[in-house]
Amino acid sequence: MDRVVTASAANGTVSFVAGTTTELVREAQRRHDLAPTASAAVGRLITAAALLGASLKGRERLTLQIVGDGPIGSITADAWNGGPDVIATRGYARNGYADLPLNARGKFDVARVIGNGQLQVTKQYEVGRPYVGIVPLETGEIGDDIASYLANSQQIPSVVALGVLADPNGIRAAGGVIAQLLPGAADDTIARLEANAQSMAPVTTQIAEGADARALIERLADGMLLRAHENVYTATFDCRCTRERFERALIGLGRDELLKIASEQPETEATCDFCKRRYVLTSAEVEQLVAKLD
Repeated sequence: MDRVVTASAANGTVSFVAGTTTELVREAQRRHDLAPTASAAVGRLITAAALLGASLKGRERLTLQIVGDGPIGSITADAWNGGPDVIATRGYARNGYADLPLNARGKFDVARVIGNGQLQVTKQYEVGRPYVGIVPLETGEIGDDIASYLANSQQIPSVVALGVLADPNGIRAAGGVIAQLLPGAADDTIARLEANAQSMAPVTTQIAEGADARALIERLADGMLLRAHENVYTATFDCRCTRERFERALIGLGRDELLKIASEQPETEATCDFCKRRYVLTSAEVEQLVAKLD
């Protein structure tokens, strides 16, 4: 089961959130039949959404969207409160079949499959207007781009490590860790965090060898006074789509368009981008929607 854990260190001047997301990424890969490179890209963004989702409260919702000029087109991931101590996430790529050869380091070429573009972060609150932050992509590796967003839009210097490990049999490991420097962080704390980040093994290597979310934090916080882990969440793949939302979208087309659809098509179908669930209405059911406009 995937877990997300939060903690702090150095008298509260460094915050950590880490998670194992192997099952989340497997579910996304299965639902969308993602190619290997697309799996790595979508998996990293879903992982980032799950980690940042640990800070959400109540009915707040977080959306991360990367739009680039590479073959994958765009990637979107959502996170919200899925229940007590549950982070619900979902995600998809515009072109989930995008795939490229491994890069010069023998890794998934996520940067090239995304290309140049921007990262948009949208946070919707229970009341009030949503917050939207947009930054240009730094590298397209996603972890670097999330760190750039946190530094430039949130003024929070951060270390972000995200990863997806796969082989011909599927997703072997996925997860990530984020460390954020808060006001008052001492120079030696900053230096220690930077050194740990440089020497730390890839998160997917650690997870594949048995590390859990706590172990990821302990490795990145090595040499710091780490407080007891504060929150533990279960991370799950979920979707907010419903038949009722599909019907409301159709009603929004208006009476004349609905009558035209009902007369021309025996069935009207929609497929959710996020989860691939199909909704089908017969012409008679579309006509019943018309009655709701009377």
